[in-house]
Amino acid sequence: MVNGSEVITIERFIMEQERLYPEATGELSNLLYDLCLAAKIISRHVRRAGLSDILGAAGAVNVSGDLQQKLDLFANETVRNSVQHTGRVCVTASEEDPEPVPVPPGKAAGKYVVLYDPLDGSMNIDVNVSIGTIFSIHKRVTKKNGTAGLADCLQVGKKQIAAGYILYGSSTMLVYTTGQGVHGFTLDPTIGEFLLSHPDIRTPPVGRYYSVNESNWNRWTPPVQRVVAAFKNGEGTVQPKNARYIGSLVADFHRNLISGGIFLYPAATNYPQGKLRLLYEAAPLAFVVAQAGGRATDGCRPILDIVPASLHQKTPLVIGSKDDVAFAARILSTEAVVGAK
Repeated sequence: MVNGSEVITIERFIMEQERLYPEATGELSNLLYDLCLAAKIISRHVRRAGLSDILGAAGAVNVSGDLQQKLDLFANETVRNSVQHTGRVCVTASEEDPEPVPVPPGKAAGKYVVLYDPLDGSMNIDVNVSIGTIFSIHKRVTKKNGTAGLADCLQVGKKQIAAGYILYGSSTMLVYTTGQGVHGFTLDPTIGEFLLSHPDIRTPPVGRYYSVNESNWNRWTPPVQRVVAAFKNGEGTVQPKNARYIGSLVADFHRNLISGGIFLYPAATNYPQGKLRLLYEAAPLAFVVAQAGGRATDGCRPILDIVPASLHQKTPLVIGSKDDVAFAARILSTEAVVGAK
């Protein structure tokens, strides 16, 4: 989209999309701008990670038992502070916080709920590997004159009104959807703007890659092993794929979204409920991939149909190109049926 001096900034793009819907108030657009600001601030600190005192562990664990990194905490506060004082948001919830965080007393509470993973893959910070931020936006369901809280956060994924991620890699990219296709923007640091670089992203129906932590092989059930073996060696109409695993969900997901592929983090004996968080990771990425023509499942149910029971609920995740996910789901759902008998 960069042709000579012709560029489309994310602000211009969102405004043009907003004009297509006369009933739009502009609040969602402004909330997306707020998240863009958070992305720029986090990106700046990520790129200076080796030059400032933000590398390494913070000496604490989050509610899910993951070791918190210093940059985790910085990113967590940055996202919250960027959205919470604008009057557009009533409550936020993060992987790093044990409970939802309503807007402070005395501040205006808006109609949106923001759920986010502030820094996915943060264990890779110290070794200069791509990391990311994942976000999900819902509309408030509690009464406007009350205090927003858990009920506003525990919404099924298909009710999201927007979701996306920011990838901090060789360049910083913001990819998002409001249910009208998926669009990617690359940050130009020379002008401080996100520019449209990947309009209307469509993921191939069959992918080139499979992404999974194969060190868990002995902890998987036989059906999971069969699925991974099929992607590795081929089975029937499934052709062998190339293995690519970064260990940062956003980075693995982004590569597969663009080039075609499947990411798997199945249940295992050490993670019987799966490891990834439904609200902060699986559901928003499932919304993105669905808008790009892909699919996401926990092995027997579409991720977007799962009604969350708790804030930090975990889930198995199989996500990516629709035909590859469909193949995996057929085998894994058979396992679920057999296990239920």
